[in-house]
Amino acid sequence: MKMLKVITSYIPAIAIAFVLSLFIGIFVFQPYKVVGQSMEPTLDDTQRVYTSKLARTFSHMPAYGDIVVIDSRVNRERSFMDSVLEHPLIQLIRGANEDHTFFIKRVIGKPGDVIEIKNQQVYRNGEALVEPYIKEKMNPSEDSKWVIPDNHIFVLGDNRNNSKDSREIGPIPFDHIMGIEEIK
Repeated sequence: MKMLKVITSYIPAIAIAFVLSLFIGIFVFQPYKVVGQSMEPTLDDTQRVYTSKLARTFSHMPAYGDIVVIDSRVNRERSFMDSVLEHPLIQLIRGANEDHTFFIKRVIGKPGDVIEIKNQQVYRNGEALVEPYIKEKMNPSEDSKWVIPDNHIFVLGDNRNNSKDSREIGPIPFDHIMGIEEIK
């Protein structure tokens, strides 16, 4: 009986810690694990990154060059419930792990920008980008051009020859930016 009383006395503290953890993970910051080589040499496979969610919480557009975690499922609307269900504690309770939907990429374009790839070079609004962070020059491909719509960004991996990014899935809706990892 005494042991049961001791155990039940911890329930409010555990509940508060759980709610606080959910709040921090949804609105402040959250860790993500790098899966694959698409951000080499900047980020390595299995490396952990901690992303700030404050920009998302306060609807702040990331800067050019920022590294962002995105929900790659761009053809579906995101809801607040998605953020709750994707929280690591909720996934642990549910026995789920849906990290495969998150990509870590670099912001190249913002709303209104014209992004072009020609002759293995990326151009933003007609100017060639200087990108010391990329792993190697892109493999030759067909020239491409995108006009970034309102409330979207254009992202590329630093390892352009091994990256699924906006070249394939298109511009990323702002509400699909999960967090920002700023490496300067």
